[in-house]
Order: sequence, then structure tokens, then C-alpha cells
Amino acid sequence: MKVDFFRHNITASDRKALDRTLRGLFITTGGEVNRFEERFAQYLKVPYVVGVTSATAGLHLALEALGVGRGDEVITTPMTFIATANAILHAGATPKFVDVEPDTGNIDHRLIEAAITKKTKAILPVHLYGQLCDMRAISKIARKYKLKVVEDAAHAVEARRDGVCVGQFSDAAAFSFYATKNLTSGEGGAISVQTKKLKTILSQSRTHGLTKDAASKYQKKYQHHDMKFCGWKYNMSNIQAALLVPQIKRIEKNLKIRKKVWDIYLAELEGVENLGFPKIVPGARSALHLFTAWVPPRHRDKILWRLEEKGIGVSANFRPIHYMTYYKKNFNLKKGMFPNAEQIGDSVITLPLYPALKERQIKYVCKSLKEILELL
Repeated sequence: MKVDFFRHNITASDRKALDRTLRGLFITTGGEVNRFEERFAQYLKVPYVVGVTSATAGLHLALEALGVGRGDEVITTPMTFIATANAILHAGATPKFVDVEPDTGNIDHRLIEAAITKKTKAILPVHLYGQLCDMRAISKIARKYKLKVVEDAAHAVEARRDGVCVGQFSDAAAFSFYATKNLTSGEGGAISVQTKKLKTILSQSRTHGLTKDAASKYQKKYQHHDMKFCGWKYNMSNIQAALLVPQIKRIEKNLKIRKKVWDIYLAELEGVENLGFPKIVPGARSALHLFTAWVPPRHRDKILWRLEEKGIGVSANFRPIHYMTYYKKNFNLKKGMFPNAEQIGDSVITLPLYPALKERQIKYVCKSLKEILELL
């Protein structure tokens, strides 16, 4: 049996919305992007959203707009995709890593204060696999030291914890609509913010710093634009937005479907020797973006390869950032500095998880994994 690692959930209604946009006048940033921003903000229960090309772009723009730059440090986690740390570098700042909680993989807020220096300007928590970090605790630390908070919410559109939604306890939150995300346009991203001033800055900085985009200039009477600061080319297109708008209505429905898949996995794999799972905090709602498990590190790669031999798509989310050659060479990082992140990074396997996954496929994945583990 073949089980793909991921299959998107683009429907006929999504394609119809895209076709309407392609038949229209504007396929770059325009009315469809505005519509997406309004509806996504309503779903998140935040004041404003700005559509961009990726979550990486969102993190970069948000950090810059909040005054993070050369000479500053941003506290974050090594247990994430490299985009998180790269965005800090793009802003001209330096990532300062702290270890993660051993049972969730999220940044350990208890370690943040000890990492704060005179150079610290912001905290960048990552909601790993779809579970919110302790944003109440992180927000409290940020207020105490007058730091900015930017959330990497690439995995966490639907997440809730302690009565908090994504983006509500921070200055900004960045979202990803990459091909494998719960909400997708192939590529794309967004930033949620709390103030109109910050929204205006971000809306301009995503288009080179121009005061008007192409659609806003297309009026009855031509108007010149100005460039008040040097920005970037990060604007979302109407094509991306057209795919996203109808999906917003299905976010909760798809979460319920993924929850069923998740529960089958847990039931089939309960009590299996040499297998563990990240903890979901009691009372929290995970976005259930990735289904990961922990296996003996010395056998991890062999397990991944044998699953692939059985036709099952797999991954390992993530290899800790301080393992990467660039970060080791340029920031004096080495193995042993963040033991919890390393334990997770060395033992993690990621199994298929998406709404189109059938029960027989899930059970085949579980049966295959159990057979492989029994032979260790």
C-alpha cells in the first residue's frame, strides 16, 4: 500500500474561487487579499491581518517593524524549522537559543529570563506541531523586561490554550500557508497584529515601502505613489488569497477530521514498546498539524527508511537548528548545549496526517511501524 506523507485538501469550490480571480482584472495584491485579511482576522479574533508570501517573510517584516535590528538579540528555540532563526538574521539581529520542554518540544519559558541580556529586544516562541506555548507566562516576562513578542504560528492556526488564541498575547504572529499546512495556497503567509499603525507599516513594507500598491493606484484618477522607507517584495497575490478564503470556512471541520485521524493513531499505537509521543497540555487545543512520535535515537533513521520501503511517506520534524553547519560555524553552537531539543530532534519521526487519510491507511502505517519496532 502507498501512503503519501501529505495530500492537500483543495476542493472544487476552492478551484472555482481561483478561476473567478484568474478571469478578473487583478491577480496581484488586490480585493481578494483584502477579503482574506478581513476573514482570517475574524477567525483569529485579532484586529488586523496582513497577507504576505510566507511565514518567514511575516516573521522578518514583523521583527523589523517592531524595531529589531543590528546589534539586537532575539530569544527563540532550536527545535523548529530553520526559517524561524533565519528570519531573525534577515532582520539583522542574532538568535539566542534556549532549550525546550522535554514533554512538548515547545520553548521552556522558565529558561527565558536567564537568557535575557542588555541586547535582548524580543522573544520569538514557536508553537511546535500545533500546540501553543505558554503565552501567558511569556507575555508576563516580556512586559517585565519591555520586550517585543512575535509568535511563529506556522503550525498553529487553530490552537488555543488557557483561554488564549494565537496572536492575542503578542505584538505579532506569523502564519504559513505552505503546501503541507492545514490552510494552504501552496506558498503564502500572513501576519496578525494588534494596531492599525503596525498594519499600515507592514502593508507598505511588503511592497518595497511604497505608499500604494498596484490595485490602489488603479482608480478613476491616477495617483502617484511614494516610497518613505526601504521595504521588501513580500506581498500576497489575489491568486493565493482566492484559494485561502473559502478554506477559512472549513478550518474547524477539517480540524475535527484530523482529530479522528489522530485518535486512531493513538489507539493503534498505545502501549507500543520503544515509542513515545509529545504531550498535549491538558485543556489546550492543538492545531494537530503534525503527528510525531519518538523512537530510540540510534534506530531512528533505519525506522524512517523501512517505513519508506513499505510505501509510507515520512519525515523528521525537526533537526535542531544548532546542528546546522551555518549556525555551528557562525554562532559557536555545538551538540550538548540544548539536551531536550537534541533528544527530540534525534528521536522524532513524523507520520502522515491529513483529512483525506483513510482508516485503512492509518492502520497500515501503524501495523508497519509496530512490525519495524518489534525487530529492533
